[in-house]
Amino acid sequence: MAFTNFIDLSGPAVEQLGEDTVAVLPVGAIEQHGPHLPVATDYYIAQAVAEGAARAAGETCDVTLLPGLAYTKSDEHAWSGGTLWLTARTLLAVLDDIGRSLAAGPIRRLAFLNAHGGNSALLGVALRELRTHHGLRTFLLHASLPADQGGASAAGELGLGVHGGLKETSAMLHLHPDLVDMELARRSVPEHLTAYEHIGFGKSVSFGWTSDDFETGNGVIGDPTGADAESGRKLIEAAVAQSAAALRECARFLPGAGGARRTM
Repeated sequence: MAFTNFIDLSGPAVEQLGEDTVAVLPVGAIEQHGPHLPVATDYYIAQAVAEGAARAAGETCDVTLLPGLAYTKSDEHAWSGGTLWLTARTLLAVLDDIGRSLAAGPIRRLAFLNAHGGNSALLGVALRELRTHHGLRTFLLHASLPADQGGASAAGELGLGVHGGLKETSAMLHLHPDLVDMELARRSVPEHLTAYEHIGFGKSVSFGWTSDDFETGNGVIGDPTGADAESGRKLIEAAVAQSAAALRECARFLPGAGGARRTM
């Protein structure tokens, strides 16, 4: 049982990885996060949680950490400088190419560790594409499930803290405090959305949106003003522990209980 950093291995060493080794791919984003956070916020969080979880899970199963994806699907922030994004078609093609490359070797299990909510739906599609195209067992983990996908949001954010708010700002104050400017943090919660019974974040009817739809003026959807590093530390540690437990299951998961092992 071991943790390995994929890019530190030689070609022959990669060939020696077992078929139950879980390859973990951190998936972040480069996109505006308001005036107080760096554009690499999601990338930093994905990297931190993925590496921490992979190392912890590697104590009891085989895990290899792939280099992370920084450029992903961020068109909801395309209006802002600093957002570098791929189309859905391009990102699906990139993920398929990575899966094809891994499947040419011994890897048969691939887990995405995602830290950008805008990637979630597309990564869900990629799970099945990679399964049917390349025979990989595929999994999607979240560093933190966003509020618009059923995750928790601070009470003061009214269930609307989905971008650059309390959790992300706290996480970055823990991981990279030198990159956070709390003097520029402002509450930017689209409270008018609470007037809709069915349509909204985490409600029965979802809607297409871009981060400049909400008239907050700064690209933030949430309230970062109460963020602190200690809360961020707890968030990251909890995400690492939960993701490590999930990776241990990924290493042994077979959907056909008691059935013969097969790749397709």
